[in-house]
Amino acid sequence: MENLDQIQPNQAYETLLHAQPYDISATGFYFRSLEDYEQKSTNHKNDYGDEVEEYEIQFIDGDDLDCDLFKALSIHQGNFNHYFTACEDWDDDQKIKVIIAVDEAGYDFELENGDPDDFDIDLYEQDTLRDLAEQFIEEGLFGEIPENIRFYLDYDAIARDLGMDYTEIRLNGTNYIYRMA
Repeated sequence: MENLDQIQPNQAYETLLHAQPYDISATGFYFRSLEDYEQKSTNHKNDYGDEVEEYEIQFIDGDDLDCDLFKALSIHQGNFNHYFTACEDWDDDQKIKVIIAVDEAGYDFELENGDPDDFDIDLYEQDTLRDLAEQFIEEGLFGEIPENIRFYLDYDAIARDLGMDYTEIRLNGTNYIYRMA
């Protein structure tokens, strides 16, 4: 079995995955790219000299958001190469929207051909629904409210109402409030 200390960091691929053979008489290997996987899986043999063909792909190391994306998309041997592309090409907002849509709201997403911008999600980086209520008041979502009247608003009641349409989630150490539009 390959030792983690032997894995060289690669600037192009920060995410480290592991190919765990379903064959219990074979050892797995770590990889950071499709090319790395193909090189190591080619002629990979078990203890009896038979070729190993099927692997469970496991997330080992990388960005917390990429880990959440890995879990949400149920990455496997047939789609991990597209996962690497998503990790490199998508920005954090795209990753967050896909994680929410797939893992929280139950939407399907085809990693190979899917567009992370297809999901219509209202997303706010706020600690609480009350903070979101305050932001909406400040932005004028409820119309122009004079400053001297804002002191009398029940922000907790507005937050409870927002809770009917919005949901909170914590990803990568940040609290988000979202609504599937």
